[in-house]
Amino acid sequence: MTVIDLRSDTVTQPSAGMREAMANAPMGDDVYGEDPSVNKLESELALRLGFASALFVPTGTMSNLLALMAHCGRGDEYIVGQQAHTYKYEGGGAAVLGSIQPQPLEVQADGSLDLAQVVAAIKPDDFHFARTRLLALENTMQGKVLPVEYLAAASRLTREHGLALHLDGARLYNAAVKLGVDASDITRHFDSVSVCLSKGLGAPVGSVLCGTAELIGKARRLRKMVGGGMRQAGQLAAAGLYALDHQVERLADDHANAQFLAEGLRAAGYEVEPVQTNMVYVQVDERAEALKAFAAEEGIRLSAAPRLRMVTHMDVSHSQIEHVIAVFTEFSRQ
Repeated sequence: MTVIDLRSDTVTQPSAGMREAMANAPMGDDVYGEDPSVNKLESELALRLGFASALFVPTGTMSNLLALMAHCGRGDEYIVGQQAHTYKYEGGGAAVLGSIQPQPLEVQADGSLDLAQVVAAIKPDDFHFARTRLLALENTMQGKVLPVEYLAAASRLTREHGLALHLDGARLYNAAVKLGVDASDITRHFDSVSVCLSKGLGAPVGSVLCGTAELIGKARRLRKMVGGGMRQAGQLAAAGLYALDHQVERLADDHANAQFLAEGLRAAGYEVEPVQTNMVYVQVDERAEALKAFAAEEGIRLSAAPRLRMVTHMDVSHSQIEHVIAVFTEFSRQ
């Protein structure tokens, strides 16, 4: 039985073309700065996104952590969403490893932070308070795309208040494809951006942090400190380059499959949130564990949560989505 894995877009397998690119990648020692494939990935992505420099790291968690620690010192603060990955899903690394205080705010229904609330959360220049240094946004946020106009407003706000602006762009290219813009139209509003290569883009490993030469210099030192220096990493970098060159535009297929899945589930009587990109959220309440077990018997892998997230990706086809809808429909009848 072919498994249909909807838990995340991190489960993708490298395509045949990507495997060939990895097999032929020139390599060197990246800690010495001598891996040509890594150097090419870093310079290429920095150029595409409008930054002076970039750094290849093993994970998105590390990329975000290095950005936060490069922007903020011990006892500083960053403003972030309650549901943001950097705050909720990355082990508290900014606080534990960077001694950086998070100031979480409630995320709005559209995935944004209320900028008036952001302003209100900025601490006065008073030794009683942590120093507010950074605003961190996420795009996409639970599948929702932040409009370019909102990003411009957030950028103006941070400039006015002397803050830096970081983007967790784990699914940056999903946002760009949905908006029909170049990714640089999003990233130009930020001081640093983390881009994940191992989600919808389909690479097996890796993220890239982009920023100023000074910021990336700090991040490179921090990468060594937290054990993120890799040696002959060229094969992994080659996978990222292949993804950027060949697997961006096809993200629109994932978005279309997510819409198709949402429509089918609504027709079967499920309560489904509006879909923008490749994430489908459906309310299954106390049925979550039973649904997970039922779907597993039909070759479908799900997480178990009352607000169930399903993520479409390059290894899930339209016909497989039809099977998923049929299985959900049968479950609801039972």
